[in-house]
Amino acid sequence: MKRTVLHETHSGLGAKMAEFAGWLLPTWYSGIIEEHERVRKAAGIFDVSHMGEIMAEGPDAGEFIQKLVTNNIENMKTGRARYSPMCYPNGGTVDDILIYKLSDTKYLLVVNAANTEKDFNWMKSMACGRTEIKDVSGEYALLAVQGPRAVHILKKMTDFPLESMKPFDFVGSVPVAGVDCMLSRTGYTGEDGFELFVSPWDAKQLWDKILEEGKDEGLVPAGLGARDTLRLEAAMPLYGHELSEDITPLEAGLERFVKFDKGDFTGRDALLKQKEEGLSRQLTGFEMLDSGIPRNGHRVQVGDEVIGFVTSGSFIPTMKKNVGMALLKRKYCKMGTEIEVVVRNKTLKARITKLPFYTRKGE
Repeated sequence: MKRTVLHETHSGLGAKMAEFAGWLLPTWYSGIIEEHERVRKAAGIFDVSHMGEIMAEGPDAGEFIQKLVTNNIENMKTGRARYSPMCYPNGGTVDDILIYKLSDTKYLLVVNAANTEKDFNWMKSMACGRTEIKDVSGEYALLAVQGPRAVHILKKMTDFPLESMKPFDFVGSVPVAGVDCMLSRTGYTGEDGFELFVSPWDAKQLWDKILEEGKDEGLVPAGLGARDTLRLEAAMPLYGHELSEDITPLEAGLERFVKFDKGDFTGRDALLKQKEEGLSRQLTGFEMLDSGIPRNGHRVQVGDEVIGFVTSGSFIPTMKKNVGMALLKRKYCKMGTEIEVVVRNKTLKARITKLPFYTRKGE
C-alpha cells in the first residue's frame, strides 16, 4: 500500500491506520466522534496527500477542460477553483474533480485518490489541440485545516490577508510558517477551511507547526473517519458511493454543476436526454427510525418492492442520528415517506428527509 510522507508522523500520534484506495491512511487518532465535533466547533487538520493532482497546460488547455467537464469554466478567473463532475459519453461519472485555474494556459485538476490513474488515462485519451497532460501527484502533499477557527489559526502563521479570500479562492504562492504553499479556501467538511498544497519535503514542518499553533484554539489531528461523517452530514458526494460510472450527476442531485447551455461537452447528449425524459431514480436523504446503522450497498425497499440502495450511511455526531443517502426510485423520494432498509438481514424502518443534514451557520 502507498503511504503519504506523513505516515510516520501519524503513527507517532497513535493514529489507527486503515487501507483506503490503495493507501494506508489514518482513520482516527483520539476517536471519530471527538474529531468530528472538534471540526464543527473549533478545527481539525487532515492529511489528504493521497488525493491526485493532474496538470493540464498549453494554449488549448481551457478549451480541453471545457469539453471534458460538465460545469462551465469559460468565465473562470485566475485564482479561482471550481467543482465539476466529469462524465463518460453515456452520462456515467468518470470522477468529480476540483479545477484550479493557475493561468489562461495552466490548470491544476485535483482528483480522487482511487481514480488518479484512471482519470489521467481518460484525460490523455480526450486531450485535444495543444494541451499537455501530466500526473504531478508526486510533487504535492496536501493538508486541510477545517473548522470555524481555521482562519484564526492560520493567521498566526502568515501575513497574507486570509479574510480577503472567498470560498473557492486560492493563492498560488504564499508563505505559511515559512513554508511556500498554494493556499485555497476549499474543503470537504461543510465548514470553513483551507487546503494547503506544499512540497512533500515541507509537509512535516508545516503539519507540526499547525498542530502547535492550533492547540490553544482547540485544533486536533483528524482522520478519514471524521472526514467521512463530516461530508455525509453536509451531503457531499463520495465517488464510488453517490457517484460512479453507473450513476450520473443528475441522479446524484448535482444538476447545478451540469451546464447544458455552455455548448458541447462529453456526456451532454446522454445527460440532456435523461433530463428531458425525467429521472427514474434520484439521490435522497433518510433517517433511521429503528436502531441500526445503514451502510453503502444496503437494500432499500417498501413492502416487497426493492426501490434502491444506500450509497452512504453512518451515525452523525452533530445530529446524533443514524442517517444515510440512498439512490431510490423517484416516486418514493417525497419528504416523510417511510421506507425500509435491510441492515444485516434485518428490515428496519426509516424515513425520507431533506439534504443536507447539516448546514453551517451563516449559509
